[in-house]
Amino acid sequence: MKGIVYKSTGSWYSVKAENGTFYDCRIKGKFRIGGIKSTNPVAVGDHVDFDIEKKGDETVGVIKHIDERENYIIRKSVNLSKQTHIIAANIDVAFLLITLNNPPTFTTFIDRFLVTAEAYHIKAVLLFNKIDTYNEDELLEIKFLAALYRKIGYECIGISAITGKNIDKVKAQMQDKVTMFSGHSGVGKSTLINAIEPDLDLKTSKISEQHLQGQHTTTFAEMFDLSFGGQIIDTPGIKGFGVVEMDKEELGDYFPEFFELKENCKFNNCLHLEEPHCAVKEALENEEIAWSRYKSYLQILEGEEDHFRKDIYEK
Repeated sequence: MKGIVYKSTGSWYSVKAENGTFYDCRIKGKFRIGGIKSTNPVAVGDHVDFDIEKKGDETVGVIKHIDERENYIIRKSVNLSKQTHIIAANIDVAFLLITLNNPPTFTTFIDRFLVTAEAYHIKAVLLFNKIDTYNEDELLEIKFLAALYRKIGYECIGISAITGKNIDKVKAQMQDKVTMFSGHSGVGKSTLINAIEPDLDLKTSKISEQHLQGQHTTTFAEMFDLSFGGQIIDTPGIKGFGVVEMDKEELGDYFPEFFELKENCKFNNCLHLEEPHCAVKEALENEEIAWSRYKSYLQILEGEEDHFRKDIYEK
């Protein structure tokens, strides 16, 4: 039988068969997918072949094969530095929810997410949530950030899951597509999904005042069918987004504004560091490229993970 993985709990997978029936499945044998050392060989969104086995009164599915993925979004496993964790597969649009504070989303996190989406050919859209809660200065900061990313070519939408502002714009992007919501814990993913599809009634929880961070209400990625067509994948809140190994020479290609200037650099393998006649450095000096983006580029290039993984609110 053929089906799509809707939920993974580590050892068991909820698979929706082509006939619409859900089966609890497990894996038989070891899966090695394209040399990816992943903590989860099967991911939500995977298209799989599975057999049905009867065990007493129970009907259990056994996953035998995973179809080749169109794409996937991946990050370093937080606990196992050499391994990776595939968050979801076969995604049409990845939405990143951003909040200015409560909890704060830093540009380094946004940029790492965007680099990963670029590398795996996934369209990314930035959703600036909770805009009903900001004062004038904070709204200006949001506008500045949105302008920065729009200039690069990313779609940015200011939304409020509470008041419903621009929810229709988000829904229009989601119709008949497989979409994913990602972001730190507490940015309002579950609240937003409930605003889009109230019948799902996902659990939400308040921000922990002590740390200004969200409680983890989603512990595993899970896919849901949408009444207006398509599917949404809700993901666990992500603290860090460690970028998976990329060649230093290719990293700049995943910053679209760097890639555009690359042909004007003196050296075709320019890393935009100390090389002479570097078009990216010149654009940076002329304030045509955002310093925050260049800083993110340097951090990823140098493999700086420690400060990034740390919980900055830990006492």
